[in-house]
Amino acid sequence: MSAESIGSRGFTYWRLRFRAWRGNRPFWGGLFTMIGGLPIAYLPYADMRLGNMTIAMATTAGAGSLIIGVLLITLGLTMWFQSAVRVFAGIAAIVLALVSIPVANLGGFGIGLICALVGGGLSAAWAPGAPADEAGKDADPVPAAEPAPVAEVTMIKPLGVPEQRAGQEQAPNEHATETTIDANGGRNSAG
Repeated sequence: MSAESIGSRGFTYWRLRFRAWRGNRPFWGGLFTMIGGLPIAYLPYADMRLGNMTIAMATTAGAGSLIIGVLLITLGLTMWFQSAVRVFAGIAAIVLALVSIPVANLGGFGIGLICALVGGGLSAAWAPGAPADEAGKDADPVPAAEPAPVAEVTMIKPLGVPEQRAGQEQAPNEHATETTIDANGGRNSAG
């Protein structure tokens, strides 16, 4: 096999493919949201053993915290694979994280709460990058533009009031401040 063959795809190839996949979606928002769902769903059912003593955090809201945790994990996966609904998924993750405070042991002892809030915020704020300009690939890269000196800055002149069209002369008793209700017998005119 030669180095150019398809079978020799190494670590660099897969790393670059993952980087391209990750760049087209709110990856970190989805990851934080899923990480936040784990302690919210797990901690109410977990039990810790200290010697012969078992400490269980089981509460009456165990089913509610399981539902919230599973929904947060599902929303995290939705952020990854359906990035078109990233804003909805981010806001839903924030709402579920806030609901988990009274329902799921203070939101998984604050760990799940903070992770889900950060993940939802990252997802709601994420925007896709601008596509690369196909025509600009062959051109030399343009250095970053420096701010223009103050003397070269020109002020934008305000636009003037448009002139009246030909054939639409104003009657002497009509005023420019009339509303469309008063004009033309109360009928609205689009032209």
